[in-house]
Amino acid sequence: MSRIATVFHQLRAQGRKALIPYITLGFPERESALELVPALVEAGADLVELGVPFSDPLADGATIQAASQRALANGMTPDLALEQITQLRARGLTVPFIWMGYYNPILQMGLEVFARRAAEAGVDGVIVPDLPPEEADALQQALQVRGMDLIFLLAPTSDEERIREVTRRSTGFIYLVSVTGVTGAREHLPPDLPDLVRRVRRHTDLPLAVGFGISRPEHAAAVGRLADGVIVGSALLRAVAEAKDPVEGSRDFLKGLRQGLDA
Repeated sequence: MSRIATVFHQLRAQGRKALIPYITLGFPERESALELVPALVEAGADLVELGVPFSDPLADGATIQAASQRALANGMTPDLALEQITQLRARGLTVPFIWMGYYNPILQMGLEVFARRAAEAGVDGVIVPDLPPEEADALQQALQVRGMDLIFLLAPTSDEERIREVTRRSTGFIYLVSVTGVTGAREHLPPDLPDLVRRVRRHTDLPLAVGFGISRPEHAAAVGRLADGVIVGSALLRAVAEAKDPVEGSRDFLKGLRQGLDA
């Protein structure tokens, strides 16, 4: 059982839901993650999604694109991302880390090299939004032999055949995209989210985590009643960008979501 699966198993036994914050490595400053990630764990994060900036994103909305551009300007690279993950592990953090990045840098590094280095650094799972499941066998095999999960996404537009394919391939958990579109904080959760959760749940007992558009404690509470985990990215990055002290801003924001999720 991977570390991701173990955490979800423990949370399910406790009757709790996973809170999964996303941050962009290298934002707002190149070394910021070394302080931000421990603060997020202190505030109640059960897993942490670490975004590796890329120049040509497909799934990222304006907030994450802006954070990625700043991170790239700060000199963030996949190599430096692996170094920072290693440093976070050396500081004693044990929560699962999920590498969220695009396929081109992984392919350029080499699938086996990336898998080996990611495992050595302390990565537990990988999300590659521009890698179709039908083309993921090589990467998935390289990750799985080292105990890492390749996490796939499903969206409201996913038909039954796609849901069956993704649930068959998935380990760790399944990332449910709550809306048709890119990432970004929204005022309201989509009304068809319960239907998406039900459609996917018919095919798997794997944990389901919902992302895209979650920005408030009441959103977290509503998603927690439907799914096994809540993923928050754009709203957290906005809180980091607007705070005088990014570490305190991130901690305070996530504490609010944790309270909403646990209510």
